[in-house]
Amino acid sequence: MKWKSLLFIFPAVFLWSVTLNGQQTGNSLTDAILKNYSARMYSADPVSDTDIDIILKAGMKAPSASNAQPWFFTVVKDKALLKDLMPNITDNNILIVISGREGNWVDHDCGIAAGYMCIAAQALGLGARIYGGPARAINAGKKEVLGVPEGYRVITVLRVGHVDKSVDAVSAASPRKKMEEVVVYK
Repeated sequence: MKWKSLLFIFPAVFLWSVTLNGQQTGNSLTDAILKNYSARMYSADPVSDTDIDIILKAGMKAPSASNAQPWFFTVVKDKALLKDLMPNITDNNILIVISGREGNWVDHDCGIAAGYMCIAAQALGLGARIYGGPARAINAGKKEVLGVPEGYRVITVLRVGHVDKSVDAVSAASPRKKMEEVVVYK
C-alpha cells in the first residue's frame, strides 16, 4: 500500500513543482516575447511552408475591433519581386505584406496581427522585422502585382527569415527604456 501511495505522490509533487517553476519563470510564449528583437541580419536558409502557415494562422488569430478581421496577407517568395520590394533582402527570406480593408481601426487591427506574426516567428526560432517604408511604395503602384484586393491598402510589411547565427542576439538588440520611464501605476 505504501508503494502505491508513493507512486502517486511522487508524480504529483513533481508536476506541482514544474507548474510552480513555470509560473515563476514564465512560459514559452512570454519567453518568446521577452527574447524578441528586430533582427537585421539573416541567413539564406529557406523558411519552410509549415512555418509560414503557422505564422499566418497566428496573424489570423489576432483580435480585431468588432471581430472585423480586416486584414489580407500576401506572402512574397518570388525572388525578383522580393528584390523589387526590398533590394537588400537576403535570399530565401519572405515578405508578408499586411493589407487592411479601409475603415475604422484598420491600422490598429493590422498592427496587432503583425505583432502576433512576429511573436510566432520568434517562437519558431525565426527572425521577423516590421517595415513601414515598403508599404508606401506598394500603395503607390504595386498593389495589383501583389494581389491586394480593391478597397484595401498596405499597412505594413513583415520580413521573416532565419537569423544569422554569427550575430549575438543580446548585443544586437536595441536597448529598451527602463520600466520607470514608460510605466506609471495609479
